[in-house]
Amino acid sequence: MQKQFKTKNSLISRLRRTPAVLLVSALVLVGAGIATPFVRADQFDEQINALRSQNASAQSSLNDLLSQASSYQDAINQLQAQINAVQAAIADNEAQQADLQAKISAEQVEIDKQKAILANDVKTTYVNGQLTPVEMLATSQSLSDYIDKQEAYSRVQDAIQKTMSQIQTLQRSLQAKKAEVDQLLESQRAQNDQLTQTQTKQNELLAYNQGQQDTFNSQISSNSGKIADLRRQQAILNTKYNIGNFVGDPNNGGYPNAWANAGQDSLIDSWGMYNRECVSYTAFKVHQDYLSGRDSHDMPWWGGIGNANQWDDNAAASGIPVDNNPTPGSIAVSNAGYYGHVMYVEAVNGNQIYVQQYNQQLNGQYSEGWRYTIGLVFIHF
Repeated sequence: MQKQFKTKNSLISRLRRTPAVLLVSALVLVGAGIATPFVRADQFDEQINALRSQNASAQSSLNDLLSQASSYQDAINQLQAQINAVQAAIADNEAQQADLQAKISAEQVEIDKQKAILANDVKTTYVNGQLTPVEMLATSQSLSDYIDKQEAYSRVQDAIQKTMSQIQTLQRSLQAKKAEVDQLLESQRAQNDQLTQTQTKQNELLAYNQGQQDTFNSQISSNSGKIADLRRQQAILNTKYNIGNFVGDPNNGGYPNAWANAGQDSLIDSWGMYNRECVSYTAFKVHQDYLSGRDSHDMPWWGGIGNANQWDDNAAASGIPVDNNPTPGSIAVSNAGYYGHVMYVEAVNGNQIYVQQYNQQLNGQYSEGWRYTIGLVFIHF
């Protein structure tokens, strides 16, 4: 810290020793610089807010699409489960159909065999059936032989009727079972086709949904890139009125190491603000000056509530003086940009001030140097 103040005091001393002619020349140059149209960093806010609004809308639509996609996927999964069940039933019925066909084939072999036997019986019956009872009696060796022939003839007739009946019954049974299975298979295959078509439509909806998701994700990514570029341009404008190169202090401007060495925005300071932000560092400097008796007011808690561009309004509302006149120890407030920026004023030379600050380049780093007072207001704690 001693080395830091010595450096700044040397700069201030050299400036005070600058010949009047050079100083006047410098002021002329400053005047020329001030005559340049003032480009405010908050000119980008409208664009940034519009892009954020677009991203919020796109994210809302994306969330809806994700919900729909989940619904589509659930429907697809349920349809697949039904398809699997129907296909399993089809496989079972196809196996049953094949089994019935095998039985029909086996029974057909038996039927053919019975038909061959029956054909022989029919032939015998036919031959015998051509004889009249008198001729049959005449050809019989005895009455007993005649009775035996009559009984044999009756048995053959009965066997023919029984065999034909069995054949017809078996054929009807097998064909009926096969027709039943065929009809069931036809119905199940139609059901499978319908389920597959429905699933295809759900897949098409899901694919379209995912295409829309990709569109919104691309839009969000593109807008985020534009926002980052706009913030970069803001950071450039924040340094537009710097004089020379701002330098960083190895001791971080006296900022506590516990906060300085931690990741940016990873800790909350004593005033409820994130570490390594301009508001946190400036609040620390105000508190240090209050403890030393330099400031009349300690850092109020409102510092942890608002952004940097709200500090001047908060101060005025709390009765703390705010004006356009910088003094050593005052707080310079820029209302430019989405969040604004605050700096600690170490020294004043006309329309130039030597400031200490954090996060001017939006990188969470400390810097200090001379800059012009244009576009700033000052809080006098």
